[in-house]
Amino acid sequence: MRLAAAALVLAAAGCAEPVARAPVGPELFAVIPGPDGHVGAIVVRSGGTEGTLDRAYAARRIAADGTAGPATLSPEEVRREFGGTLEALPGRPASFTLYFLEGKDELTPASRVELEKVFAELKRRPAPDIVVIGHTDTVGNLAFNDKLSLARAQRLREMMIELGIPSERIQAAGRGKRELLVATDDNTPEPRNRRVEISVR
Repeated sequence: MRLAAAALVLAAAGCAEPVARAPVGPELFAVIPGPDGHVGAIVVRSGGTEGTLDRAYAARRIAADGTAGPATLSPEEVRREFGGTLEALPGRPASFTLYFLEGKDELTPASRVELEKVFAELKRRPAPDIVVIGHTDTVGNLAFNDKLSLARAQRLREMMIELGIPSERIQAAGRGKRELLVATDDNTPEPRNRRVEISVR
């Protein structure tokens, strides 16, 4: 199985490479569009023949004697043939930004509401990989902001652990005031810079 540019290429009884040479035995190769509709392509070679699959739901069936023929699957047939495999795939990456009160590791009221969306995303992923990066505005010295940005990231990490996410799946780091979302002069209280960025895969 190969996931490239949001296009999924599946084999019924094995893994498909960009150029797939079918083994002896019945095989089914299919191109399934990604969630955004993008379609990839593969070339399937078997028994001296070659076929390119580059349309949504295009498929190629390989018989037990190695002969190959084109096929087109309906979305319903795809679900029937590959449903278990599709369900096991990781979800698309998701990103969230939450904002904090000035000088604190406490979320703004609006971000406390947004946090529920983050938790909902985490709950629907069986084994998420999460990176939490804390940031500050430019008020205060470098050491203060480094400590505060890390405290913000760690605060959210602890909330996720309380939600049941294994601690080893969550990385937390602080960038202080080094990576501003909005460029400002030093000692400028900019709410959009007081944030934590969460990446979920």
